[in-house]
Amino acid sequence: MRPSPSRLLNILVPVKRAVDYAVKIRVNSSQTGVDLNVKHSMNPFDEIAVEEAVRLREKHKSSITSIQAFTIGPPKSVETLRTALAMGADSAVHVELPESAPAPEPLGVAKALRAWIEKQKEAGEGKGVDIVILGKQSIDDDLGQTGQMLAGLLGWGQATYASKVELDTEKKEAKVLREIDGGSEEVKVKLPLIVTTDLRLNEPRYASLPNIMKAKKKPVEKLKPEDLGVDLTPVMETLKVTEPPKRVGGGKVESVDELVAKLKEHGFTAV
Repeated sequence: MRPSPSRLLNILVPVKRAVDYAVKIRVNSSQTGVDLNVKHSMNPFDEIAVEEAVRLREKHKSSITSIQAFTIGPPKSVETLRTALAMGADSAVHVELPESAPAPEPLGVAKALRAWIEKQKEAGEGKGVDIVILGKQSIDDDLGQTGQMLAGLLGWGQATYASKVELDTEKKEAKVLREIDGGSEEVKVKLPLIVTTDLRLNEPRYASLPNIMKAKKKPVEKLKPEDLGVDLTPVMETLKVTEPPKRVGGGKVESVDELVAKLKEHGFTAV
């Protein structure tokens, strides 16, 4: 028996194209940022978010109707969306920016997501977003603010740093285990809901070749920031980026007396 339309749920998964985690980061020659002429891939925490969305649908097949990936970035960001589609997302949205445009800040991303979610709600016909799952942070700027800002803009409940998510589609609520200092915390949150993913939530699957081929046929909607009524121009200006000072190598000492003498040379005194 098909469930009533009021019980059907849709998941939105924002993803980001970032410098691959295995790349050694180097500051560019103009010291305005890091060298971006390197391998890029999906932000690892966002991979975990896509995987969790797919797992939730596998567990609640009759209640979760769609998973939509969403990204903001230059034309090459469509590759990140194709990865999400190959992992199991049904469709994708690409808010395209010029290749030379600076990366949007968390508040700008959150405003764009809010605009898209409100647009989907206005569209009706079961297109409204019920759950947003995204990485707790991106590994390029490590800001970790987008999920919290989006929850604040929408007035939705939030469960950040999730290491376990249990969804009750009947009651339309989720029980989430959160990573906190010194342990974990369990929270229960009503839908609609924002979840940000931590490392221990799951192990993302590899997209199979057949799924990679199928992903090429899945729809990707292209938008511009003005289509959502948002301005993604950063409000902060990076003045200069420099590498940290190189660590000086240590040395060996033959005795405690020699160690004490070395410490005194560097200004350390006994207490």
